[in-house]
Amino acid sequence: MIRYIRWCAYFCALLLAALLVNVARVQVWEAAALDANPANKRGTIARYAERRGDILVDGRPVTGSRDSRQLLRYERTYREGPLYAPVTGYSSQTFGTSFVERAEDAVLSGTDPGLTVFPFWHDLARDRPSAGRAETTIRAAVQRAAYTGLAGKRGAVAAVEPATGRILALVSSPSYDPGVLSGTGAAVKEAWARLNADPARPMLNRALRETYPPGSTFKIVTAAAALDAGVVTDVDAPTRTPDPYVLPGTSTRLPNASTGCEDASMAEAVQWSCNTVMAKIGVQVGLRRMVEAAERFGFNEDGLRVPSWVSTSHFDTDMSRDQLALSAIGQFNTTATPLQMAMVAAAVANGGEVMSPYLVERTTQADGGPVRRAGRTPLGRAMNPATALRLQQLMVKVVEDGTGRNAAVPGAVVGGKTGTAQHGVGNTGTPYAWFIAWARAADAPLPAVAVAVVVEDASAVRGDISGNGAAAPVARAVLRAALEPR
Repeated sequence: MIRYIRWCAYFCALLLAALLVNVARVQVWEAAALDANPANKRGTIARYAERRGDILVDGRPVTGSRDSRQLLRYERTYREGPLYAPVTGYSSQTFGTSFVERAEDAVLSGTDPGLTVFPFWHDLARDRPSAGRAETTIRAAVQRAAYTGLAGKRGAVAAVEPATGRILALVSSPSYDPGVLSGTGAAVKEAWARLNADPARPMLNRALRETYPPGSTFKIVTAAAALDAGVVTDVDAPTRTPDPYVLPGTSTRLPNASTGCEDASMAEAVQWSCNTVMAKIGVQVGLRRMVEAAERFGFNEDGLRVPSWVSTSHFDTDMSRDQLALSAIGQFNTTATPLQMAMVAAAVANGGEVMSPYLVERTTQADGGPVRRAGRTPLGRAMNPATALRLQQLMVKVVEDGTGRNAAVPGAVVGGKTGTAQHGVGNTGTPYAWFIAWARAADAPLPAVAVAVVVEDASAVRGDISGNGAAAPVARAVLRAALEPR
C-alpha cells in the first residue's frame, strides 16, 4: 500500500513539475509573442484604462482626456484642435498616433522607464506609473498669429528662435480637429475617410512634410555661397549681367520680374530679387561649391527630427550649367520645407551657425519631475560670420526699401527675402508666394525670431502674386507676436 502511495506521490510531483514548466514557457518564452498577438486586447485595454498625459503650450495643456465609459475607457480631447494639430498630431484608438503624440508616446502613455525610479518593479507588477507630460517650445501668441494670418489659405508657417533652434510656431493650413479621430466606431472611420479624401489635404503637415520650390528665397543661400567662395567680394559692384540672361549652353532667356536688373550688383539683386544676376552668380560659384553651401544649410539631410521626422529638402548634386542657374534661384529641382527655409533665415540671423530645430522643450513626470530635457544643439556653420553680417544688411534693405516692405515691424530691425516660385507642368500652376525673415527688437543685441511663410493659393491675378503681397503680411504678424514680451 505504501508503495502505491509513493508512486502516486511521484506522479503528482511529475504533474506539478510539468505544470511549472508550462507556466514558465508561457510566462517567459512565449510572453512576447502572446503580448503581440492581435487577438490579445489586454494591452490595448490597459493603454486606455488611464488618462493620457498632456501636451503643453506656454505651460498650459492643449490636450485632455474624456471618459467614454467604454471598454477602451479614455479618449483624447484637444483644446483648439485645428490651431495646434500640426504640433500635437492625433492620438486615435483606431488609427494610432502622429507627430508629438507619436514621438513622445511612451511618456504620454505612461510606459517610459524614466517616469519612475523603480521601472523593474512596475514590470514585475504588470503596472505602469502615471502618465507624463510633454512641454513644447511653441509660443501660443506666435502660433495664433501665424494661423490667423494664413486665414485658411493653403500654406504653412514655421518660426524658430535663431540662437537655440526652438520652434516657436508650426502652422499648416487648412487644418483639422484631431479630436474627431480619437475614439472608435463608425463616426471616427467616416471622419478619417473624409479627411483623407479632402483635396485640400488638411492632415498634411505642410510645415514639416511638404516640399516646395523655394523660389527667390533661395537666393540667400546663393549669395552666401558666393561671398564665402570669394566669387563676389564687393556686393555693390556691377555684375555685368544682361537682362534677359541667356542660360549657359542654351538659347533660353531668363527674364526678371523687376526692372533695373541689368548690370545690377548683388546687393541690388537681393534687394529687388533679380533672377538674372543671381542665376549668373550661381553658375560662377559652380556646382560643387553650390552643393556644399546648400548642404551646410541643411539641404539633402534626411535625418532631421524635431522630434517628428522632417521631409528632406533637396538640391541636385548633378546638373548642367543651365540647370544650375535655375537651381540657384530656387527653381528647377530645388525644393524645401518651410522649416528648412526658416533655418536659412535663422542661420543668417545667428551669425552663420545653424541650430538643430526642436519642438519639445522637456518631458516630465506627472508631478513635474524631469524625464528628459532638450538642449541647444548646433548642426554646423552655414557661412562665415562676416558673410552672415553682410547678408543681414542686405536682407534689412529688402524690407526697408525693396521687395519686402510689407514685413516691416515698427520699432524693430527686420531682414527678409521675398520669393515667387513657379511650378507645375510648364509652370502653369498658381505660383507659390514665399517670404523668409528674421527680426530683432531695436534695443536687443540678437534677433529673437526667424520665420518662413509659404502660401500656395494666393488670391490675386497670377501676374500679381508675390511674396510681398501674400506672404510678407503673415510674416509681419508672426514677427510682431514673437517680439512681444511674454
